[in-house]
Amino acid sequence: MYREDYDRNFVPEGGSEDVYSKPVRAGKRTYFFDVKSTRGNDDFYITITESKRKQERDGSFSYDKHKIFLYKEDFEKFAEGLQDAVNYIKDKCFDGVIPQREYKEEDF
Repeated sequence: MYREDYDRNFVPEGGSEDVYSKPVRAGKRTYFFDVKSTRGNDDFYITITESKRKQERDGSFSYDKHKIFLYKEDFEKFAEGLQDAVNYIKDKCFDGVIPQREYKEEDF
């Protein structure tokens, strides 16, 4: 079952209001961390969107977007899981240091 099936305050994008947005650019991808309020402004949630630029055959650009919704009751568990995964990679895969990506001009 999805949240919108049992929570009347959940309004995916349609009636929500943007409260805060933090874009993070990473080469051809941009991640958006958006804080939104429900229609009644009595609850908040986060959307995380990955937007990836791709070039079409005709030379124009389009964007693939993938979005997840993160609700307040899941914030701590999500943050813990993400931090655990990052720490695992740092400690087990790269001896404590994650390599930095070198960006090329065509990445932007």
